[in-house]
Amino acid sequence: MLIGAHGLVFTGTFDEAGLRRAIEGTRSAGFDLIEIPLMDAEGFDSAAAGRLLRDNDLAVTASLGLTSETDLTSEDPAVVAAGVATLERCIDHVATMGGDVLCGVIYSAMGKYMAPASDKGIAHSQAAISGLAAKAAERGIRLSLEVVNRYESNAFNTGRGALRFLDGVEGDVSVHLDTYHMNIEESDFFQPVHDVAAAGKLGYVHIGDSHRGYLGTGTVDFATFFRALHDVAYDGPVVFESFSSAVVSAELSNTLGIWRNLWQDSDDLAAHANRYIRDALHAVDTIDLH
Repeated sequence: MLIGAHGLVFTGTFDEAGLRRAIEGTRSAGFDLIEIPLMDAEGFDSAAAGRLLRDNDLAVTASLGLTSETDLTSEDPAVVAAGVATLERCIDHVATMGGDVLCGVIYSAMGKYMAPASDKGIAHSQAAISGLAAKAAERGIRLSLEVVNRYESNAFNTGRGALRFLDGVEGDVSVHLDTYHMNIEESDFFQPVHDVAAAGKLGYVHIGDSHRGYLGTGTVDFATFFRALHDVAYDGPVVFESFSSAVVSAELSNTLGIWRNLWQDSDDLAAHANRYIRDALHAVDTIDLH
């Protein structure tokens, strides 16, 4: 199991200076992996990122959220095609960096919709994800679809909803669970992990508290969640995600509603999160001794 941190814990920009700050900060905090957000798929320098990753001996994954111009659930084929092109570019970036996962809200736009998803839109997204999964597999990369709350997608908002969506998808595509979003949408932190794992689809995990600040200071039931991961023998990436208006770019801050400055010291926050996650995983491992 690789324990990681999201790049936005350290920087809101991902030019070479921002990449260096995020990658070196992730390594210094004790993590094994960094998740790099591909907010600018056209301008991102994945070759430079790859060099920095190798220099710091870090594994890498990448994520993004699509926009209204690249929404795979659009009924407009041109918009869907634009989304596919963006994701193909992102797959190239992941391969260049040496990563093996592209995750996030890669099946719809990330943002508040004003109506339910249409059957036609869902079908468009399922077909596009199927094709992208095949292209990703050729590069040794798998896709993982993040389950987000009702204010960030209308395609699905629970683990079971993601499984229903995947019923219409071909290829090696997994479900990406996030405790911040689960705290809003799920009935508990135990059953969704078991449901998705039983289907063989649990592929990626985000750890974030209810306010997206320091772990353990919000309302997320981490004890139950980590015990569920232990029960299903989950061995995929576990990645810490936290946002503050002091670090996140203004554009993304507006998209995600990051109106408050919950922390200022990225290094302290990250080091605390690394300890918190590793201690929690170790604690549930000891249950086997009881």
